Amino acid sequence: MVSPKQLLSTLESALLGSSPPTPSQRVEVLHAIRTSLQSFQSLLSYPPPKPSDRSQVQSKSIRLPDSSLITLDDQDVQIALKLSDDLHLNEIDCVRLLVSANQEWGLMGREPLEILRLAAGLWYTERRYLITSVHLLLRAVVLDQGLEDDILVDIQTYLEDVINSGLRQRLISLIKELNREEPSGVGGPQCERYVIDSRGSLVERQSVVSRERLILGHCLVLSVLVVRTSPKDVKDLFSVLKDSASEVSQSNTAIKHQITFSLLFALVIAFVSDGLSTVPDKASVLSSNTSFRHEFHELVMATGNDPIVEGFTGGIRLAWVVHLMLIQDGIAARETVSSASSNEMSYLSQCLEVVFSNNVFQFLLEKVLRTAAFQTEDEDMIYMYNAYLHKLITCFLSNPLARDKIKESKEKVMSVLSPYRVVGSHDFAQNSSSISQQGTEIGALPFNSILDFVSEVYLASSQEGASKVHELLQGKAFRSIGWSTLFECLTIYDEKFKQSLQTAGAMLPEIQEGDAKALVAYLNVLKKVVENGNPIERKNWFPDTEPLFKLLSYENVPPYLKGALRNAIATFIHVSPVLKDSIWTFLEQYDLPVVVGPEAQGSPSMGTQVYDMQFELNEIEARREQYPSTISFLNLINALIAEERDLTDRGRRFIGIFRFIYDHVFGPYPQRAYADPCEKWQLVGACLKHFHMILTMYDIKEEDYEGVIDQSRLSTTKESSSLQTQLPVLELLKDFMSGKTVFRNIMSILLPGVNSIIAERSSQIHGQYLENAVQLSLEIIILVLEKDLLLSDYWRPLYQPLDIILSHDHNQIVALLDSRMVGLVQLLLKSNASNSLIEDYAACLEARSEESQNVENNNNKNNNDPGILILQLLIDNISRPAPNITHLLLKFDLDTPVERTVLQPKFYYSCMKVILDILEKLLKPDLNALLHEFSFQLLYELCIDPFTSAPTMDLLSNKKYGFFVKHLDTIGIAPLPKRNNNQPLRISSLHQRAWLLKLLAVELHAGDVSSSNHRDTCQTILSNLFGQGTTGIDEDQAIYPFSLQDNSGNADFRTVSKSKVLELLEIIQFRCPDTTTKLSYTMAGTKYDLLAEDILGNSGKGGVYYYSERGDRLIDLASFHDKLWQVSNLGNEVELNDARETIQQLLRWGWKYNKNLEEQASQLHMLTAWSQIVEVSASRRLAMLEDRSEILFRILDASLSASASPDCSLKMAFVLSQVALTCMAKLRDERFMFPGSLSSDSITCLDLIVVKQLSNGACLTILFKLIMAILRNESSEALRRRQYALLLSYFQYCLNVVDPDVPTSVLQFLLLSEQDSEYIDLPKIDKEQAELARANFSTLRKEAQSILDLVIKDATHGSEPGKTISLYVLDALICIDHERYFLSQLQSRGFLRSCLNAISNISNQDGGLSLDSLQRACTFEAELAVLLRISHKYGKSGAQVLFTMGILEYLSSGRATNLQGGLRWVETRLRRDMAVDVDRQRMIITPVLRLVFALTSLVDTSDYMEVKNKIVREVVDFVKGPTDLRLCGYSLDFGGIGMVWPYEESDEHGFVQGLFGLMHVLFSRDSNSKNQRSSELQIFKLCFSLSSYLYFLVTKKSLRLQSSDASSNYPSSVGFQQPTLSLLNSLLTSATNALERAAEEKSLLLNKIRDINELSRQEVDEIISMCVQQESVSSSDNIQKRRYIAMVEMCRVVSCTDQLIVLLLPLSEHVLNIFLIHLQDCSDAFESTMTTKTITYGATYDPQQDFALLCGQLVPTLERLELLSEEKLGHNLKVFCRLATSAKEIAIQKMV
Repeated sequence: MVSPKQLLSTLESALLGSSPPTPSQRVEVLHAIRTSLQSFQSLLSYPPPKPSDRSQVQSKSIRLPDSSLITLDDQDVQIALKLSDDLHLNEIDCVRLLVSANQEWGLMGREPLEILRLAAGLWYTERRYLITSVHLLLRAVVLDQGLEDDILVDIQTYLEDVINSGLRQRLISLIKELNREEPSGVGGPQCERYVIDSRGSLVERQSVVSRERLILGHCLVLSVLVVRTSPKDVKDLFSVLKDSASEVSQSNTAIKHQITFSLLFALVIAFVSDGLSTVPDKASVLSSNTSFRHEFHELVMATGNDPIVEGFTGGIRLAWVVHLMLIQDGIAARETVSSASSNEMSYLSQCLEVVFSNNVFQFLLEKVLRTAAFQTEDEDMIYMYNAYLHKLITCFLSNPLARDKIKESKEKVMSVLSPYRVVGSHDFAQNSSSISQQGTEIGALPFNSILDFVSEVYLASSQEGASKVHELLQGKAFRSIGWSTLFECLTIYDEKFKQSLQTAGAMLPEIQEGDAKALVAYLNVLKKVVENGNPIERKNWFPDTEPLFKLLSYENVPPYLKGALRNAIATFIHVSPVLKDSIWTFLEQYDLPVVVGPEAQGSPSMGTQVYDMQFELNEIEARREQYPSTISFLNLINALIAEERDLTDRGRRFIGIFRFIYDHVFGPYPQRAYADPCEKWQLVGACLKHFHMILTMYDIKEEDYEGVIDQSRLSTTKESSSLQTQLPVLELLKDFMSGKTVFRNIMSILLPGVNSIIAERSSQIHGQYLENAVQLSLEIIILVLEKDLLLSDYWRPLYQPLDIILSHDHNQIVALLDSRMVGLVQLLLKSNASNSLIEDYAACLEARSEESQNVENNNNKNNNDPGILILQLLIDNISRPAPNITHLLLKFDLDTPVERTVLQPKFYYSCMKVILDILEKLLKPDLNALLHEFSFQLLYELCIDPFTSAPTMDLLSNKKYGFFVKHLDTIGIAPLPKRNNNQPLRISSLHQRAWLLKLLAVELHAGDVSSSNHRDTCQTILSNLFGQGTTGIDEDQAIYPFSLQDNSGNADFRTVSKSKVLELLEIIQFRCPDTTTKLSYTMAGTKYDLLAEDILGNSGKGGVYYYSERGDRLIDLASFHDKLWQVSNLGNEVELNDARETIQQLLRWGWKYNKNLEEQASQLHMLTAWSQIVEVSASRRLAMLEDRSEILFRILDASLSASASPDCSLKMAFVLSQVALTCMAKLRDERFMFPGSLSSDSITCLDLIVVKQLSNGACLTILFKLIMAILRNESSEALRRRQYALLLSYFQYCLNVVDPDVPTSVLQFLLLSEQDSEYIDLPKIDKEQAELARANFSTLRKEAQSILDLVIKDATHGSEPGKTISLYVLDALICIDHERYFLSQLQSRGFLRSCLNAISNISNQDGGLSLDSLQRACTFEAELAVLLRISHKYGKSGAQVLFTMGILEYLSSGRATNLQGGLRWVETRLRRDMAVDVDRQRMIITPVLRLVFALTSLVDTSDYMEVKNKIVREVVDFVKGPTDLRLCGYSLDFGGIGMVWPYEESDEHGFVQGLFGLMHVLFSRDSNSKNQRSSELQIFKLCFSLSSYLYFLVTKKSLRLQSSDASSNYPSSVGFQQPTLSLLNSLLTSATNALERAAEEKSLLLNKIRDINELSRQEVDEIISMCVQQESVSSSDNIQKRRYIAMVEMCRVVSCTDQLIVLLLPLSEHVLNIFLIHLQDCSDAFESTMTTKTITYGATYDPQQDFALLCGQLVPTLERLELLSEEKLGHNLKVFCRLATSAKEIAIQKMV
């Protein structure tokens, strides 16, 4: 099977090529799609997670198909399992994803989160390839792409087979499933939200999935045209559509709309195409199914409350109506039962009535066709949607029922337009008014909407549609609804208005709104008909267009009607030249005049007020905030001027129109209000189109130069040149070359930038008009740039070239660069202007660096520093698509991929060279601080960008620059400037250090240590930071065991304390000024304090805040000043002076607030950078340091001291706690690492035992400072969660002194065999560890009250994560309790009772799939852990306390402990959604059963055999109530429950049956199976519990087992079978095999451990490859390190083997005792059994013979048990062997 990527590549090359596919390509296509058949049929169906595969991944050794064995490390395993949980993907496939991601991206040096996102992005890319392939195939068949018929037939046949086999159903289900908040959909609450796509961009996972759903929706639409939909498809589609529509009503994103549109049109196309197929040769699929019609009609007629859902349902109702219309004739002919036809007519009538009553047409117009989401959809899909809407409305209008309904709706709004009514009658006016009022109140009426819908859809398709509509309205089909009606009504209104004008004192009658809107709908249809009509035919359609002009001059005609009239007129311009000329004539005769110039600017008397375009714009439209008349006028004029061919007058005849647009339309457009943003940008677009035409049509001539000079001189006077002498093109150039109105407005359009335009284009309906305005603005600027130099020499000094005007404001240049960002670089390269641009920018930056500008003057929101602007331009554009302006100006190689550039700033003059020179010299640091700061930031941004990181880091690590460590002394640890002297410089200095440290962290994190430059750089950085020697990454480490002392005179500590990393921390340990001080404290007692607080509290639009270039939210002092004066009510001079003084005080406070806030942010910024470099060094480069534990301890100590300091803010404490947590974790890891170079190549026992453990004094220092940090005054739950995690990590650190991989038995063996054992004092080690434990308890005991108050508060009242970790802290405190102190404290504080109540109340928690429910489950697990710790730590007294408090009742009442219900709830949700592998047994069942088992320890105090014992009875009642054995039987602690269950007299709950069933399954397993060996220890633990229970039944309950099943005809009525002796023999055989194998392995490994120094390198490597689970040995490791690793790993394996032996011996002992009991009293058993067997099987059954046969099978096993070696097993076997011998002797006797 070909890969998805290969499949898509094959299809694209064959189906999308410029030429038809070749025969070889055709073969490749057919082969590719046939081999991908299964992938298409099960589209996006991937193997789910499997426990077995998860275990295999956790084993860290994976063999992928067609691949060699792959070894994983811990990080790989974690990422693979996280991928599996996040994506609901099989674990093996996740490993494959990691391998592919490494091949694609190279994962070396990347963070785990980045690797996770890359792998997830790769998976989504593969999915996209597959989906796109399906989409491509469907498009090839449905859309005409010029392919040959034979390949189209093959593809169509293939697609028909795939769709019929279930592809469409899969598409429908995927669109629904992918929208769920779960791993298989958009991701659950714990899933990673982002992925990295194929371009390296970080994108939201939800956006990727939404795009997938949209493509699937497109596939669904196309599939309907390949294979007809079935009834089930239609119903499922309708259901998904309603779900998607309800989502649209909640979220207004464009892509969700588009998904819903695809579902809507899939159904529309299905109904229309199926209905049109009711012809003999291709019958309809749906029309033949009567039951479907009834069912779907019921579905589609059901109403809901959501208006959006109802609207989309209305669209389906319309399609359903058309479908019923189309199939009506076929049904009538096919069905003889009259009721069937009547039912269909009833369906049709009901649905048609609802369609009109809900005005479905208006919804489809407003919410579908005219939305930005529809208009930005794929062009081919829009074409298909419109095509089938065209068919839909054609069929609708062709049906008599629909036409009758249209006539009915027409009568409600169109009666006034009938030429046969008496014009001017009272009834006429009254009816018209009422209709209009009704239309206004209830919105658009159906008839108007139908006309709009027809003009929007039906006429937009083809010439045929236009001709049909023209003919339809020209004829008699709609009698009073025709073209004649429109033109006659316009003429009638004109005559009526003329009569009113001729009547003295009469006012013009108003055109009612309903009438006007009806005319607008007519005119829209007319416009579409003429636009799309046949060029030849349409010349004769409308010979007389004069009525369209007659109403344009009347004041009482609504502007929107004038707009519709002019829009309709504009379509006639292209019909014929004659019509164009007549339009000019009629406009001059009828339309409003354009009066401009000095005569228009005077003050005419009221009686001579001219009603012209200026008046209509400023007095009528501006008041309504709607401008349809002006927009249509400009569009009409532009269309007429564009057709002009006589350019000899150079536009003089249009100067009046130009001045009107310049002075009255475009000039003041920013100050106008607009009810509809679309009209704003339509108006702007029309003005810009006019200016563009002027610049394009008319050129500059030589005779203009002198004339322009004269005009320029005249322009200095108050008189302006007459209109007759002005040229539009020259006036426009004057504007640009003096920076006036048009220039300013165009720049204001461009200034928001490309991001803003893209956002509005994709999400707002006016986005397309805004995009058009931006495009025209840029083209106008280019045209001006082409012409300005021709005039600039003659027009100076009054007019300057445009580049000079632009240079007055650098933001204008940035806006231009930003707007053309995608193609700018290519344009510059093509025009050979790039080199000069690069040099100009570099020269500007260099000149700025040599100037002296105070940092104070530059640090404001109106920063005009050219150097800062250039650096910000470079920073802002780094992430733009490559190649971008940053790449160009920094001299990256644009002829090759940017990431392959070799930067050489010493050879090329560019901004990169200047920046490096600036940072090397650091001239005038007090004056150029901001320049230095942004230069560091730029380099950091370059180092983290995926395209520029490699070239930039290679450059900076080059020895010629030595950049990374150069500034640690000059900038890093230099003293901070004083706040009082120069606070802005202090702030900038902190930011400089932060960016520098971030740069160092990037190099340590991502530097390629395989390169000598990067390796040397990393070593130098570490050496400078930590003040220690370093070693090669692959060389031997010289670390020896040591013990840190509390001695302040320790030389090593003095060295570490002087390291720069601690000095850097000391720099930021200062109390930052408080920025939370209330303003009222400063201005207390004044009347302005509340006013100022109100102003500052308004953070929304119009507020007084702004964001600085650093991202700090600061007070805009100028705005603050203005606002204060605005709200000041001043009465006299005294109040004025008082206000002036108070406002000055407030401004001084605001200035101080800003500076303090900036300083606080800079302090946190540097601390964050410091934490990054420390954590990266500790996590990734620790192996390159010597004395690692010392360094980690000192950083940990300093971090805790700083976080406990009163000068440390809450945010800083949070960062410091994270650093401390990392150091503590690395200290734990450091203890058991390879000890480094020793005196010889030999490895001894000492190497395993002695670890790099801190001294007790150092440990106690950590604990004390951590307690102080936890008890700090200013704290938060989030901070304490980190501190609690650190406390738990500390307790774990103190737990083990000896390597936990080395078991005690192995240690004793080694001590006996080592000659240097006298140097190892194990008792002393144990004593020191015990002393540390007691000291830890004593230290905690001193602050126990405060600690407990805080932890219990978090455990009871905190958030769920806070409760969970607080409970684990309590668990750890109990664990180290040596005086039963904490138990009494928990009791006295009521914590235990609240904990039990919480367990009981879990039934009240939300059981749904939510983050809260998942976190509550984790808290529940922690609560159980605390109770379990109490029972284990305090023994019987702890158990007695819990039992007395009624723990069993609390557990029984909680739903989570209901093993049949609640636990299943936990499992199904946690397994699917939590980010880690949550095992239900570990989380709930095992703790509960262990807790219950702990209570059985109390039974020893009474008669254990007493059935009425209270504890026994309660435990039994608890277990038998809710327990489902299938759920809890696999718990390894089940044996404890079995201790009390035998005392239950009845088995009504099937517990015993379940146990016996488990025995049959487990006792008969094959222990030699490879799959079984991996879980051997766990299974034998369960077998041991079951055998213990069976042993109890045999010994205490006198249960006797049969020797075998004896016959397969065992009665089926018997509910269960007891285990047989034969089954026990099978178990004993398995145990014997495992014992023999374990003994041999243990003996062999112990001998190899003892002789490790005598083994050759080859033998050591074989041991490592056999035992090591992950690749931890490199080829350069010497024999010493290899022997150490082999020795540790063999100890680990021996430990596991010894655990198995310890388990198998008592297990075998139990089984031997059961056999011995049966062998000793077998005679009685035979007699009692004979009767039963005779009844059951007949007299032929011989139990003695059966038992003898069993003994024959048993004896060989017993003989093998006798031969077990004590020496190999390491255990005393005397009693065991005696038992085996006794059983063998009796068994031999019974064989005879």
